[in-house]
Amino acid sequence: MRPLIVTEFLSLDGVVDSPGGGAHPHAGWTFKDVEFDAAAYEIKGREQQEASAMLMGRVSYDEFAPVWPKMEEFAEYNAMPKYVVSSTLTDPEWNNTTVLRSLDEVAALKKEDGGPILVHGSPMLAQGLAAAGLVDRYHLLTFPIVLGGGKRLFATDGTDKRKLTLVEHATFGNGVQLAVFDVAG
Repeated sequence: MRPLIVTEFLSLDGVVDSPGGGAHPHAGWTFKDVEFDAAAYEIKGREQQEASAMLMGRVSYDEFAPVWPKMEEFAEYNAMPKYVVSSTLTDPEWNNTTVLRSLDEVAALKKEDGGPILVHGSPMLAQGLAAAGLVDRYHLLTFPIVLGGGKRLFATDGTDKRKLTLVEHATFGNGVQLAVFDVAG
């Protein structure tokens, strides 16, 4: 079974909305508001090397597809299979992209042979995957900033309880904290 890993940039108050750009009033907060420290992003390079596929929701696809194919630093992501969970996307333009219509199709993808599947961004999808028991690991980079509002990684309705096991952690000079958690049975 392929592991499914949700990887996110988080504010200290749990917001994942628009870390590099987008519609949030503080869009770009990871790069504009926190000093860059290359060591904090080492895990992103590791993810790209280890992943065998990328999974995203429609909103993240619409943000990434026009930009990432032009970025040399994302060559591995651009070459690997990409899957978009969407009920409306019909003809994705990003090379090697397949549309999945349901979480059942994601569950079937996980059962195939292959390496890790990474979920970038896509907080609504990540919440649905977690509720369906499909997430195996979280890679979280928490930035020392409070945004006060926006899309969050974890559901806030109290129904999303799960135990996590810390398997890797680090704190960087700019205050960013890395935490890698396995989802415990």
